[in-house]
Amino acid sequence: MINTSIEKQIADHVISNKESYYRLAFSYVRNVDDALDIVQESILKALSSMSSLKEPDYIRTWFYRIVVNTSLDFLRRQKKLVIVEDEILCSFDTGADDVYAVLDLQSVLETLPDNYRSIIILRYFEDLKLEEIAEILSENISTIKTRLYKALKWLRIKIEEV
Repeated sequence: MINTSIEKQIADHVISNKESYYRLAFSYVRNVDDALDIVQESILKALSSMSSLKEPDYIRTWFYRIVVNTSLDFLRRQKKLVIVEDEILCSFDTGADDVYAVLDLQSVLETLPDNYRSIIILRYFEDLKLEEIAEILSENISTIKTRLYKALKWLRIKIEEV
C-alpha cells in the first residue's frame, strides 16, 4: 500500500526546495542537463524508497542524502578515459602559454576526495549545519568536523600554490 500522505509530503518538499537540490547537483557535475537529470533521478529514488523515511520531519536531510549519493554515482559512471587523437589536440593549441595563474575554486574543489568535497559543498554552498551534514552523510559529527578541518587545510594549501 502506498502512503499517499508521505508521497505528498515528499513532493511538496521537493517542489518548494527544488532550487537548492538543483544547485547541489550542479555543484557536483557542473552541467545544467546532468544536474536536472540527477534531481529527477533523485525524485524517482525517493518515491520508490519512501519506506526508508522513518520520520517525515527528516525529509530534508533524507532527500539531501539521496541527491548527494546520486551525484556521486553519476560522477563515478562518468569517470571514463577519453582518447583524443594528437591531431585534434594540436588543432586547439594556440602556441601561446598562459602567463598568469587563474584561481578557479571549482577546479581546486575537484582535487578534494569526494568525502571531503561533499562536506565543503554542504557546509558552505548549502549552508547546512554540521549535525545535518553528519545525518546526510551517515557519519559521526566528530568525523565531519575532522574532515572539514582537513578539507579546509587542503584547500588553503592548494590556493596558496596558485
